[in-house]
Formats: sequence, structure tokens, C-alpha cells
Amino acid sequence: MSSRVRVVVAKPGLDGHDRGAKVVARALRDAGMEVIYTGLHQTPEQIVETAIQEDADAVGLSVLSGAHMTLFRRVLELLAERDARDIVVFGGGIIPDTDIPELQQIGVAKIFTPGATTGSIVDWVRQNVAQAVA
Repeated sequence: MSSRVRVVVAKPGLDGHDRGAKVVARALRDAGMEVIYTGLHQTPEQIVETAIQEDADAVGLSVLSGAHMTLFRRVLELLAERDARDIVVFGGGIIPDTDIPELQQIGVAKIFTPGATTGSIVDWVRQNVAQAVA
């Protein structure tokens, strides 16, 4: 029996716009995944604590505030400190194309930019997270 993929969807920092995060959370849920949405204004510490407590397979971060480099880096650092590098980190939002290679180099598995379809996000999670869980 294979377990369902567990994904924490989080809005780190001071960004107050969560429509996109909610749409992605619902799409993942509708695709049969367990989704824990943390709500707005979460610190990296809160996000990592939730991911570990919920035994998450992945964390999806949504950042529109421009603080993506700092926030993604801190989440990855905290996961490493907690020996939870196996939790896949992906994200999206308003992230310049020029920042994506650096984010990937520090360990972000995938960045979805505006215009990405929910179907492409679900497919990516199935291919890159679900297979690791099965």
C-alpha cells in the first residue's frame, strides 16, 4: 500500500496575497494529495516546524514580495539543520528568471513562474515527489 503525498503549502514573510497558493493547494488536494496550508505571514521556522510535524514529503512556497532569495534559503537551511533534507522544496510566485538558477543551486527543486498551470504543478509533484514516496 503506497501512502499519499503530503505537501505543506506556505506563504512565508510579509506577503499578504495568497490566492495563488490556495489555488495550488486545492489542485494538489483534488489530485489526491494531502495538503496542509499554513496561511499567511509564516516564518521559515514555522514552515519547517509544520513540515516536520506533519511528516511532509514536500514544501511548496509562494513568494510575491521579492524576498524569495532570503526566504527560500532560510527554509532550506532550517531543513538541513533539522536533518530533513529529504523534504522536497519547490515554489512559485513573482521570481525573476535570473534568480531561478541560484535558487536551484541552493536546493530548490523547481520554481513555477506566473502562467504555470495547476496541471503542470500537479504533474511535476507526481513525477518528482510521489515517486520518491512510493
